[in-house]
This record gives sequence, C-alpha cells and structure tokens, in this order.
Amino acid sequence: MQMTDNTIFITGGTSGIGRALAEQFHALGNKVVIAGRRQSLLDEVTAANPGMDGIRLDISDPADIDRVAARLIADYPTLNVLINNAGLMPFDDPAGIIDDAVSRRILDTNLLGPIRLTSALIGHLKAQPRATIIHNTSVLAYVPIATNAVYSASKAALHSYALSQRFQLKTTNVTVQEIAPPWVDTDLIKKSGDPRAMPLEAFIAETMEKLATDAPEIFVDAIRDMRDNPGLHEHALVDGFNDHIAANPIPA
Repeated sequence: MQMTDNTIFITGGTSGIGRALAEQFHALGNKVVIAGRRQSLLDEVTAANPGMDGIRLDISDPADIDRVAARLIADYPTLNVLINNAGLMPFDDPAGIIDDAVSRRILDTNLLGPIRLTSALIGHLKAQPRATIIHNTSVLAYVPIATNAVYSASKAALHSYALSQRFQLKTTNVTVQEIAPPWVDTDLIKKSGDPRAMPLEAFIAETMEKLATDAPEIFVDAIRDMRDNPGLHEHALVDGFNDHIAANPIPA
C-alpha cells in the first residue's frame, strides 16, 4: 500500500497492535481516525497524538457500525484505508462445554464486525482514487491453538473472507491486504513479557516495512514455516504446536 497521503480508519486502535499501527501511520503524516468502545481510552490516545481523531464504536453491534460508517463518510470524505484490527481472544475448551454467549461475542467482533464494517464502507472506498482494506488475522488462522478454538476459527474464517474479497476487488482500485501476527506481547491475552511472544516494537517495525509493498499477506519472517501450509500433513504440525503449548501454557 501507499504509506502516506491517506485517511485511515483503524478499529481497536486504543491498545496493542491497533494503537501502534495508528501511531506509526500518524507519524508518517496520514490522517488517522481510531475506534474503540471506551471513550476514556480514545481520549487518552488522541491526546498523546495531536491531530489524531477518535470515534466510539462497538464493532459487535450492527447498528453502531452503520452509525459510525455514516459519520465517517460524512466527516472524512477522503477516507481510503480501512484497517479491521479489533479483536478479542477468550480461552475455551472444545473438549467441554463452550459458552455460546462468548462464542457469539468472538464471532461478532472478530469476523462479522470486519465483514459488516467493510460492507458499510465499500461503496465509499470504491469511489476513492485508490483504497486499501487491511484485515488483521493471526498465525492461528493457519495453525489453531486448541485452548482458543473459537478465536482460531474466527481468524481462519476472516483469512478465507479476505481471499474472496481480494479476488472480487481485483479489477477495482481497492486492494486487500492481510496482516497475520504471531504471538505479540500485548494485552490481547495478557502482556507478560513471555519470551515466546514477539516484542510489539519489533513486530510493528517489520510489519510497516512489509505493508509498504504490494504483498497480499503481511507476516513476520518468524512465522513463515507455520504459514507454509503443510497440507495433508498439517495434523502433525498442529498436534506438535499444541503439545508444546500444553507443556508450556500461555498465562490466562
């Protein structure tokens, strides 16, 4: 994507990867608008980054998505980059009872939220001279973690959606990129300094460098082997990965 002269809307922009991306794009001189559910955090981030704007949004609420999309189109007519970053990652156990309310919240936030928001803005994006849609998925879209089965499934589904959307938009001025983070040391689960987690600063630096290319998928070199889908042999990879996690649990 072109890294400058953009008007960018980032969901989940008050912490972690979303805030870091927002601040990097803001530093490059782009107009950045962040979204989040808590007004106090929006105020905190925008105060720390003069010129950045914030809009309260519950990405799991279709009516709120429609409200915010209408405001964006009216207030930011040059909006040309949408970064679907908001997500949540509760633990679950598919060997037991899955809490339906939690599963619905995960899917509404991680999958249906990006689909609904992109749908609400796609006509506006198509009308721009150039536009980019970025979906933030996960390495777990390729190799699921059994302790977060619904989360992993939501990211696999969003990856699939991005593939279809990219194909459907290939003759337009809208490009689709996907960011697939590894385990990054943020508060998505619990910021713990675990040595297995990639430091946020290192992840953002590599990601920003690769976003500046035309690559459809943006992933750090550390997860290349996991991204290279082993096809019929994926069961051994998934089992080995989860055996390691079981022996060295992620802090809950």
